[in-house]
Amino acid sequence: MTGLRLTWVQPEDLVGHELRQAEEDGRDARDIRSRWIRAGGPLAPPRAGASPTPASPHLRALAHELLDELALLPSPLTEYEPTPLTLITAACPAWPAPPANRPTLSGPDALHAAWLGRAVGCLLGKPVEKLPLDGIRALARATGNWPLTTWFTAKGLPPELAAAHPWNRRSAATSLAENIDGMPEDDDLNYPLLNLLLLQRHGKAFTTGELAQLWLDELPAGRTFTAERIAYRNLLSGVEPPLTAARRNPFREWIGAAIRADIHGWTHPGDPAAAAAQAHRDACLTHTANGVYGAMFVAAALATAAGGTAGVHDALAAGLTVVPPRSRLSRAVRFGIDTARAEPDFDTVVDHLHAALGHYHWVHAVPNAALLAAALTHADGDFSGSICRAVSGGWDTDSNGATAGSLAGLLTGSPDAVPGRWTTPLKNRLATSVAGFDGIGFDTLAHLTHQEVLRP
Repeated sequence: MTGLRLTWVQPEDLVGHELRQAEEDGRDARDIRSRWIRAGGPLAPPRAGASPTPASPHLRALAHELLDELALLPSPLTEYEPTPLTLITAACPAWPAPPANRPTLSGPDALHAAWLGRAVGCLLGKPVEKLPLDGIRALARATGNWPLTTWFTAKGLPPELAAAHPWNRRSAATSLAENIDGMPEDDDLNYPLLNLLLLQRHGKAFTTGELAQLWLDELPAGRTFTAERIAYRNLLSGVEPPLTAARRNPFREWIGAAIRADIHGWTHPGDPAAAAAQAHRDACLTHTANGVYGAMFVAAALATAAGGTAGVHDALAAGLTVVPPRSRLSRAVRFGIDTARAEPDFDTVVDHLHAALGHYHWVHAVPNAALLAAALTHADGDFSGSICRAVSGGWDTDSNGATAGSLAGLLTGSPDAVPGRWTTPLKNRLATSVAGFDGIGFDTLAHLTHQEVLRP
């Protein structure tokens, strides 16, 4: 009888991921790693969330023991990568001052374009999520779509190439050009919906505990992944925030909090500090350090863009002001921006990023933030160029496409400025399991979001 293989939570799989996290944050886990390998324990699955076979009772018991030992190892990076907001602001010498007047420049049209941009970028990246970079390039080239300029398609794809690089099995039926019929459900859209609901119920002064309760009430557990699934499990076990982010959570520096940050930026036009602080309260439910910074970076960049006077480069610069400059995420983002400015060919930019940051997991916040910043910089504000570069760079393709589309869409100022080849297939319809939102139009979402912009 085959045991249940529940992804992202089984102790024998978490050990491998935590050992990898220890390498990244400088903890000396060599002894623990040796004990785990000698016992027959697996290393982290390279792309999926679970190893293929269940562990023996002895190995699972050892996994519990080693996870507790790993949690006690000190990291030499803690001084430069704090998680509490007071320590983050103290580490940021250019932390932005609040605006002299309360701006309200994020109108419904700009927000409509931002919602559309998030959906379009996500949908573009969905069929190639989890594929390696060479697979993405091969699939697009084989159909005459490289450099990437439009949706992926299976039409005309040689069978041997399709077999070598299979589309994401959950997404191909709804996200290839020939299959798109409205915007399908995705966590990259579910979380902005949940955060819109959060603001409607609790306002901008919400607490992390209120967010946790909202998740338990409105978010199906099966729609959570990586750090969010761990935090959800911790909540059900009686663990309270912010310990929900740290307890047996090797995914705490991955990208999940960043994909939840859009609403925080959209609703604080011209006030990146307030947007970052709000994103911090959200992120601390599930993430620590660089995982939190990824969310703050996105929120601050979007808030700056929403102010109506800044371009993409100003927005990215503002995002960096809320990230500790000696952190890995800050260094990676600056590397991404500098590389994009220096190299005219974006494939070369991507190759440099993968050479420097490819040792991270493909869902980690650090490499994905670097790629996002590089794509937005290289595209210089162009909507199609932004989402296509973000997706063509690999790693977390749908999440990077979504955030790039959100910022680039916001900067267009109007849904009419987003090319119709992207928006028409969405049919102004979003599928979701978040109660009350299934089938909603992006124009309606824009008006609901604008109400939260105006709310004190």
